[in-house]
Amino acid sequence: MNRIMCRTNPRWIRAVGVFLALLLSAVTLSVAHPAAAASVLAPIDPSGFTMRAGDFTNRGAAIQQIEASGSVSVRTSPDQVLADGGHAGRAALCHNTNLDGSLKYDGFCWDQADDTSAVWTPQGLTGSHDAQPSGTWNGHYLYIASWHFTDNDYARITIAESTGTSVTYQHVLLVDPYSTSSGYTFRPVGGAGDRFGMDVLSGHADGVTWYGNKLFVATGHQIQVYDLRHLWKMSDTSTDQVGILGNGKSSARYHNWALPMAGVYFTGNTGDPCDATRPCLTSLSLDRTSSPDALVTSQFATQGGGPLIRWPLNASTALPDTDTANDYTGTVTATGAYTVPIWKVQGAATDGTYYYFSGECPETAGTTDSNVPYCIHRALPGAAPHVLTHAPPLTQNLSYAPSSGRLWGLNEREDTTTGKRVVFSLVPSA
Repeated sequence: MNRIMCRTNPRWIRAVGVFLALLLSAVTLSVAHPAAAASVLAPIDPSGFTMRAGDFTNRGAAIQQIEASGSVSVRTSPDQVLADGGHAGRAALCHNTNLDGSLKYDGFCWDQADDTSAVWTPQGLTGSHDAQPSGTWNGHYLYIASWHFTDNDYARITIAESTGTSVTYQHVLLVDPYSTSSGYTFRPVGGAGDRFGMDVLSGHADGVTWYGNKLFVATGHQIQVYDLRHLWKMSDTSTDQVGILGNGKSSARYHNWALPMAGVYFTGNTGDPCDATRPCLTSLSLDRTSSPDALVTSQFATQGGGPLIRWPLNASTALPDTDTANDYTGTVTATGAYTVPIWKVQGAATDGTYYYFSGECPETAGTTDSNVPYCIHRALPGAAPHVLTHAPPLTQNLSYAPSSGRLWGLNEREDTTTGKRVVFSLVPSA
């Protein structure tokens, strides 16, 4: 007996060692947040969460007048913006992602200038997989990212096409159209008050979702609405001015393109605290598995506890469903809500069964090191979240593509020397 034990012991130890290593690895990737070990994605009463519609009428009139003036050239579809070419991205992941290889991850990178920019920061991501159930737009696989500028003085989106072997994209400045005593013009979104006597517009473009012809941008207490049938090509790209110039030409601060705001919904005023009646909408994604379709928002909270909220959509107007017939006025009331126990949630999306969150990893909770990996967490309603995989540092918004079963995301980590920014996707069910 002793001789057999001694003879087989090394092989037995190796086998146990491999088993324990696999077990410990699985445990590492499935623990809940240490400060909320018993916490769950807990349902809460959604009826207190509301959004009120802002001014669509005056903005609509301004858009029509500016287009009629001939000062801008109009494109009616995002793929048309790329017909003139644009920036050449990198059709492969150019930085370490920390993602689990078994999840079949893939992605692309911006060009070097956008990868290392210290003034423009990427935040949200959506795509044609949100816009249409088929996953494409006019036969193209398109993606739209949102960016905010230093001090939130400007906001922009990026329309990108990835073919798998090449990435082409164009930046589009977000602008707010309005009337003056001498006519109609537009201003940058951010850095100034609203022209219609409403709340100050936030330029901190965060979450973004594409739904039909509409693009929604979350900016804290606001969901700004843009109509992608009104993409404006500028006639002057040589100046930092924004608006209709004295010579009748249009400019969007060196950008070739601008997109005018069509309207806005408010949960509160810019500068208000984030609380139970005025939630902050920092991430934004789409759920087409529900009836009706829903916008899904989450709120950044340092030690967790922020709400995830579901807002109903009206497919016929492609707008949040208000208590009025046209959805340009009135109030939207949430149809679902949960308390999220994960620390520093930056993104939230759902595949109709699980919710996925980007947030701090359990082992680095509370760190101030922006180079550590973030984590993608997965949770069922009423259950504790668990880590699906590590992710790029400071991973932001997430977007789920039902047509492919892939979860998309991007990160904002700034590195002005080598860059650390990627756009990635993975198969969470792999």
